Amino acid sequence: MDLFLVLGVIAALIIIVTGMLLKGASLAVLFSPEAMMIIFGGIIVALINGYPLSDIKRFPGIFKVLFQNRTYDYRATINKLVDLSNVARREGLLALETPVNNLDPVEDTFLKRGMEMVVDGIDKEQIEVIMQNEIDSTEERHARGAAMFQTAGSTSPTLGVMGAVIGLIGALGHLNNVNVLGESISSAFVATLFGIFCGYLLFLPFAKRLKRKSQQELQQMELIMAGTLAIEEGVSAKTMEHNLESMISEVNREQIEKNK
Repeated sequence: MDLFLVLGVIAALIIIVTGMLLKGASLAVLFSPEAMMIIFGGIIVALINGYPLSDIKRFPGIFKVLFQNRTYDYRATINKLVDLSNVARREGLLALETPVNNLDPVEDTFLKRGMEMVVDGIDKEQIEVIMQNEIDSTEERHARGAAMFQTAGSTSPTLGVMGAVIGLIGALGHLNNVNVLGESISSAFVATLFGIFCGYLLFLPFAKRLKRKSQQELQQMELIMAGTLAIEEGVSAKTMEHNLESMISEVNREQIEKNK
């Protein structure tokens, strides 16, 4: 679990609750079925109207990915590719069959699939096309997931304003009763609070975080593709290692140097 993200969500809740208490507002007003229906019901409708059912079904799974604390060890990936390259250079491509079969079928799925094509003698151009297609497919799938959070985040504040308008329309019917009028007006703005909170503190930041996670996974896949093609082409392990390290961002490259 990504504890840093969990702390961020908790901090956002604490800020809202503390702000209300400091202003002397009652937390009881937050438990407004009408506001929740407008905000969360409206978000669901916006997603249904904007995306096909196949994407909507993935939404709960995207939440799981969001809170997973998965990291990619680029140094370990480069080391695996260097080891495979050394085997291929010493004993030939067919000798890769055993070490490829020993790769983790879960953690090294993309690497295993690429190296199996190398062992099978598939042309480099065809390997590149197949692996690039898989990278593009992964990128598109991730983009759709982030876009749904983007939609939810951009819709929430507007739904909050709509909820406030609906609440104020109801409040105008109680102009002859000051007590009821004040309570109705305060309830009207709860929807606005929910909308702004969900939009700017949750869903839009979630979309950015998903995009960052996608970039990390895609960089891992691009490293693997470049290494696989280099092995098939017969590039020396040292040259391949330098080329792969040059593909990593400066921050990750510093981490790689520390792990050497």
